[in-house]
Amino acid sequence: MDYIRELGAGAVWLTPVLKNCQYEKGTFHGYGIQDFLHAEPRFALGPERSDDELRALVDAIHARGMYVIFDIVLNHTGNVFGYVRAGQDNAPDAPFQNTAYPIRWHDQQGAAFADFSQAPHPLPPDAAVWPVELRDNRFFRKQGKGADLPRAKGDFESLKQMVSEDAGLDRVLIRAYQYVIARFDCDGFRIDTFKLPDPAFGHTFCSAMREFALSIGKENFFTFGEITTGEEGLTEFIGRDTKAENNDTIGIDAALDFALEGTLNGVIKHPDPAKPSPPTLLVDMYQARKQAERTVISTHGEASGFFVTFLDNHDRHQRFYFQDPTDGHRWDNQLLLALGVLFGLQGIPSVYYGTEQGLHGIGASDANVREALWGKLPKPFDQAHPFYKAIQGMSRTRANEPALLRAAVLPSTVRQSHRLRYFFFHPWRDRLLANSRRR
Repeated sequence: MDYIRELGAGAVWLTPVLKNCQYEKGTFHGYGIQDFLHAEPRFALGPERSDDELRALVDAIHARGMYVIFDIVLNHTGNVFGYVRAGQDNAPDAPFQNTAYPIRWHDQQGAAFADFSQAPHPLPPDAAVWPVELRDNRFFRKQGKGADLPRAKGDFESLKQMVSEDAGLDRVLIRAYQYVIARFDCDGFRIDTFKLPDPAFGHTFCSAMREFALSIGKENFFTFGEITTGEEGLTEFIGRDTKAENNDTIGIDAALDFALEGTLNGVIKHPDPAKPSPPTLLVDMYQARKQAERTVISTHGEASGFFVTFLDNHDRHQRFYFQDPTDGHRWDNQLLLALGVLFGLQGIPSVYYGTEQGLHGIGASDANVREALWGKLPKPFDQAHPFYKAIQGMSRTRANEPALLRAAVLPSTVRQSHRLRYFFFHPWRDRLLANSRRR
């Protein structure tokens, strides 16, 4: 944590930490939640200690002057029930259909209870889904896989989609995540697949989180979402769209800037070096954003707080940085240029863990960009590494230059395999940190 702080980070964005299905040994990635109230036991020394260990981690990060952001899910749960289909009473997934399948909720071993179409009470902690109020068939679509359908009215493989437009479900999820804020003292949420749940629910959820956080003394609770859509589509989520009728709610604070990531990957790191994309593409992207956000912002600088910028992330199959096996430093300046652009442009820069040590995973799956930072390098936390020192210098420059300071309105981070993920940078953290410590 001292290593992260010295890098210049203002916040730590943790990999999802809530409890996943314990009977699925490989699913501790965090996005298949089985219990929305407790921490994942496999990250701790045991189930009875997981909540206290997570809180201790948050307290230790706060003690070093940094914020903590939790990665959360509103769209789906884990594989908490099976489908009855084609002679099976516990199929983990099913083809999409327009009507609901019969289901069987899972016991603590992941088996289907006989005639378990409605979850009974009481249940052991590893069975079905928690909190108990969430254990209601009407809160789940039960229509099989449909992540690639318009508005994704279906499951992500075995991850069961919830009916976010149901007001009863809204209340359960809002109360659960308010408890998470209070129990673990986090300072913000990164919300997975934020464009898939009902947009009205998304607005209500973010407003409820801000209001609850404010009621316990957190004046700067920050929400940002994974929203993979065009510039015009972002106006449905970010800020208040003044064009919309009868829309008085404020949306999510910010979105991950996929448009910038894609543009920089073309301009700075083009797949064909002989035919690089011109820098004017970057200008065109910002012109399109200016036009799209014209009814949402009052000044162009205000957009700086609406976007969390990045070069690569945990869902990609390769990192931005490429290390030539025949010439290890051939492409170093390519990464340094991209980082310089990231720290110089509007938005809240986020650096994926390991970038500062030159991790360069590449392959056929996202596992290739989730390398362990420790154990694979001669000096895994080398503060003399050229990339570490470059990022450290960029973060200091950004904090000290008024023209750049306006672009860093809110926290930024590290994410690592299973614990920490991203570094965020925030020059005002000392002045604002007191708000995150107040209960």
